[in-house]
Amino acid sequence: MEKRNDQLRGAIYGLAVGDALGVPVEFMERGTFRIEGMQGYGTHRQPEGTWSDDTSMTLATCDAIRQTGEIDVEAIRSAFCNWLFHGSYAINQVVFDCGNTTGQALVRGYGFADFKANGNGSLMRILPLAFTEADAETIAAVSAITHGHAISVRACQIYIDCARTLIAGKDLAAILRNRNEVPPFHRLSQLEALEESEIRSSGYVVDTLEAALWSLLHSHSYAETVLRAVNLGNDTDTVGAVAGGLAGILYGMEAIPAAWLETLRGKDIIEDCLF
Repeated sequence: MEKRNDQLRGAIYGLAVGDALGVPVEFMERGTFRIEGMQGYGTHRQPEGTWSDDTSMTLATCDAIRQTGEIDVEAIRSAFCNWLFHGSYAINQVVFDCGNTTGQALVRGYGFADFKANGNGSLMRILPLAFTEADAETIAAVSAITHGHAISVRACQIYIDCARTLIAGKDLAAILRNRNEVPPFHRLSQLEALEESEIRSSGYVVDTLEAALWSLLHSHSYAETVLRAVNLGNDTDTVGAVAGGLAGILYGMEAIPAAWLETLRGKDIIEDCLF
């Protein structure tokens, strides 16, 4: 259990740091900037070390699991609403970023299932389920709080599979090479061989999943993984978060640069939500 708790802490801090690295350059085009460490302001005018909705919603998921001791979809939805409408799980209770699909789904009380609603809004927050016994159906239900289309659901299921592979200490690269997914996930088995120019880092959930996994496969440390992910550009905070969560599991919290952890804001919020 102690090892599992350490891995969860590494995953969540890894995600938060990746998120915070990406916040200042979100939406910027690849090649127009270079992130080498924590920076402030930029796109969202936030102090350095500030994480966004990716981390807040991940923490909301964690906290709902901590409080209920199970995967209670309504409890998770309620935690998301507390974040969006009341600033819970946000640094200084300031919500400065929320995807359109996520916001609309929480306002109306149920998620979207149409093809156009395949942003990365459920992928970015799903990681805590890797540390539970959640099956494919449960993962789908948690995704569908906001993103219920089959593509978003499958992306979340694949991501949890990848996280659990790392938690178990298995070779993710080898498993991905032998993974036989149908479109639009068919490129996962080829990621190792793809060049950066072939990787898209948009908010489309498939692009985000590919970009995060590609960054992990092409790196040899936590720092290299998240910097590679963020410097792909575009949806930098979410790609950084999704990659950072996996890298935090693989390399451990001790591999996250101390200066980045020191700069990271809201660590008290993170600690309060871990289960």
